[in-house]
Amino acid sequence: MNTESVIIPTKNTPQPHNDKKVLLEAMKYRYATKKFDPAKKISDEDFETLLEAARLSPTSFGMEPWKILVIQNPEIRKEMIPYGWGAKAGLEGASHFVVFLANKRKDITFGSPYVDHMLKDIHQVPPEVYDFYSKVYSRFGKEDMKILDSERSAFDWTSKQAYIVMANMMTMAAYMGIDSCPLEGYIPDEMTRILGKERKLFDTDHYGIAVMAAFGYRAETPHRDKSRKPLSESVEWVR
Repeated sequence: MNTESVIIPTKNTPQPHNDKKVLLEAMKYRYATKKFDPAKKISDEDFETLLEAARLSPTSFGMEPWKILVIQNPEIRKEMIPYGWGAKAGLEGASHFVVFLANKRKDITFGSPYVDHMLKDIHQVPPEVYDFYSKVYSRFGKEDMKILDSERSAFDWTSKQAYIVMANMMTMAAYMGIDSCPLEGYIPDEMTRILGKERKLFDTDHYGIAVMAAFGYRAETPHRDKSRKPLSESVEWVR
């Protein structure tokens, strides 16, 4: 395990003053792309930017309980297709296909090698802060949110963090004019068998598949405009 902490300038970074209309236009341009142009590839530089957006994503307690597999191997993609009814178009035509993994309960339990790595090596917390985490984080997991009650509840929590990462990658992609599609149309057990148990791309004792996404460039025009509920149905102000 790489114990080197990567420091990202935050304290003195100036507040951005970008035009909000540009980002909103990008969000309107974005749609769940079902047909990708296999001849158009995302540049290495642009995809590194998407990965950086992933890395900068927030996670609960800063634990980053996620990992990304970028599946570019055509043979592996072909193996995945029979078990990814909703992912077929992405596996066949997308420039980049991403599998988002989430840590299991043993990793997010306080005192685990993973939690200690995050606190001591990555965040480099002093002993008094570590002691604070031991109380607050443990209470959060065992009593408040009860995420450690079962493997399912723990994985649900870590998967939520992975979804934040995916959403930020998709937003950055839209801003850059890159298309994407989040994918839940697959059989988790079979995908775990192929990628984890057979291909050994991840340790199934520590990770599970949370969600997938395809990134590339559209080979079709959206069939219709977006339809959304009005904000008056979705938002209630409590003043």
